[in-house]
Amino acid sequence: MTTNDREWRFLVAESETPEARRKRRESVGRSSGETYLGILRELSPGAACDRIQPADADAALSPGATLAGYDAVFLTGSPLHLYEETPETRRTVAFMRAVFASGTPAFGSCAGLQVATVAAGGSVRPNVRGREAAFGRRITLTEAGCEHPLLAGRPAAYDAPSIHTDEVEALPPGATLLAGNRVTAVQAAEIRFDGGVFWGVQYHPEIGLDEVAGALRRQADGMVEAGLARSRDDVEAYAQQVDDLHREPDRRDLAWRLGLDEQVTVERLRQTELRNFAESLARLGRAGMQVVGR
Repeated sequence: MTTNDREWRFLVAESETPEARRKRRESVGRSSGETYLGILRELSPGAACDRIQPADADAALSPGATLAGYDAVFLTGSPLHLYEETPETRRTVAFMRAVFASGTPAFGSCAGLQVATVAAGGSVRPNVRGREAAFGRRITLTEAGCEHPLLAGRPAAYDAPSIHTDEVEALPPGATLLAGNRVTAVQAAEIRFDGGVFWGVQYHPEIGLDEVAGALRRQADGMVEAGLARSRDDVEAYAQQVDDLHREPDRRDLAWRLGLDEQVTVERLRQTELRNFAESLARLGRAGMQVVGR
């Protein structure tokens, strides 16, 4: 990310429950919010990055902080099911509505896209074509996606890290579909609501391959139940190959076995959407983000 001399203020909204944060840290050493904080500090050295857990009952911004005082909000993945009425989902959706109302641009991945969808009047459901695990395959740009700055640099079809059991059923009024595939119709979208703008993806440009492997191990039973693996040993064998490719991203034999190309194996390309959002923010600022997707 190329920035000017100003100090950027970013807020990471981590909607994992405390138990999900614990399991993720045990698996890969960091929660979803901590993954985002790490990559944002790489993309924008010197940025002031705060974190909030909007699903938690005691969630609050730092004293004196307001949503309008941030340059951008980033919504992480989460195990929350947005079609369920729970205190956690209600708090998370209410937070996103407040983000829209503040006018602060937002970006989100996986459940982040689902939260923004529900907050703006759309709907989410369980995946109707089965879970998308490890990698979303042949994600394809729509006509609008070919022109949108969020997906600048992506080829017409590409793969990306993707782990989810829920999907966007219907985008809210006024949203723009940017990409989809045969498993999940809404893979990328722009959502405008109540004076705010959100760019989001169903997949995970923020995570490394080690985190893909960790997610597979955490969800091994579900993978077997879904018929994607015959046993936990099968899941472990696949996860080990993903882990090995994380450690040695230039291993063409592993990439070939896993059916991956540089869109996944090269970190800079894997992070395309996050980089594009950050660069658009740096180039255009809040006001420009409100019109750039038009």
